[in-house]
Amino acid sequence: MKLYEILAAIERFAPLSIQESWDNAGLVCGDPDMDVTGAVVGFDCTKELICEAVSRGANLVVTHHPLIFKGVKRILPGEPVSAALVAAIKNDVAVYAAHTNADKVMEGVSGAMGRALRLEDMEFLDGDGISGLGVVGNLPEPLSVEEFVPKVKQAFGCAVLRCSRALDCPVSRVALCGGAGSSLIEKARLSGAQAYITGDLSYHDFFTHDGFMVMDIGHYEGEEAITGILFSVIKKNFPNFAVYIANTKHNPVSYL
Repeated sequence: MKLYEILAAIERFAPLSIQESWDNAGLVCGDPDMDVTGAVVGFDCTKELICEAVSRGANLVVTHHPLIFKGVKRILPGEPVSAALVAAIKNDVAVYAAHTNADKVMEGVSGAMGRALRLEDMEFLDGDGISGLGVVGNLPEPLSVEEFVPKVKQAFGCAVLRCSRALDCPVSRVALCGGAGSSLIEKARLSGAQAYITGDLSYHDFFTHDGFMVMDIGHYEGEEAITGILFSVIKKNFPNFAVYIANTKHNPVSYL
């Protein structure tokens, strides 16, 4: 199995052409013509994830977040990106990222968030009908905030939520965006949603209009489902290929 064959399958699912201009999705490290012995799919590319791939006899790591994002100026011992990059190069492990391109397809990150809440009639929050950022849809039935909050926690594995002032009206329409979605708050409100679920909101984002609330579930919690999706894309296209979901899972944010 050649690396370019696997990458072509991923890019049919999430074309690199739709990634955001600031992004660095795609092949970060490796030779497209190399023979691939197996793949491990994870969320962030860390040294531990590279080592897990090596231990499994795999020489491809596929993650959501790119290992190299803003550029590498120095490779220093103990620095996380440096450590992962050195481990990948030393062990001849290819590293690939499906980031905002996997955010912007309905079967990707935000769509998965909507499906976790069983939303109906989903559409992109900011898109062209074919691809876009965020989704908005309708709950099967309206819920009070007291009923809705536990469903959100359960759907995304959240111990706590950071929320704006609780609504005194039912929630029937919900907008979502995986990762950091503060830029879409106004589009979420104008979409008719009573609640907008995303991550990485700042203090001032919690000042909201009447009849509209924001809910911060965290960055990891909103996007982690993409690992299973990318695993399924590879497995569906190459049923006999050795592909694994990483055991190395960690949310870098801790609540103490």
